[in-house]
Amino acid sequence: MPSMIPDPDAPSEPPEVMPDRPALSEAERRFGQLPKALRTIEAAPASLQGYLALGAWLEKTSLSSEEQQVVLLSVSRESRCAVCMGAHGLLAEMMDLPPAMTEALRAGSRLPDQRLEALRQFVAAVAKAHGRVDEAEVAALEQAGYDRQQVLEVILGIGMKTLAHYSDQIPGTDGQPLPAACLAC
Repeated sequence: MPSMIPDPDAPSEPPEVMPDRPALSEAERRFGQLPKALRTIEAAPASLQGYLALGAWLEKTSLSSEEQQVVLLSVSRESRCAVCMGAHGLLAEMMDLPPAMTEALRAGSRLPDQRLEALRQFVAAVAKAHGRVDEAEVAALEQAGYDRQQVLEVILGIGMKTLAHYSDQIPGTDGQPLPAACLAC
């Protein structure tokens, strides 16, 4: 008969919600330190694992890495999160996105590529309306060459960043008051 006494050395959480140490190590290696958003979310292993899983799934979508950064930077801008704008700006640079494109995304300015501009506008509309966009906005994205699958993949990216933004904005989630940098942007 198995012992009913818990092992004091065993983790207190089920393994499926333990922090993803390899992914955290990879993030730390890529950035030179663990990004603030991940340090904040790490306090809730299930949330961290969800965030990392959403990021991994976003990378497997039909959206190019450039389009993924358009989504992530655009939703970060609409959420007024300087922390996320900085992190994704750094990622965009690491991915060799043109600096002018990254600056335009940070500023919410028009992108020279019409397809990417339609994507930027759609992400901004979805973020501003909390998902309540009309058919004309979806049609504009589709006219730029995106399909219904990609509309939903955009929502995946927005959901990923929403988890990070909300976690970072709630006072006390990281033991600190609301970041002044986010209030100022």
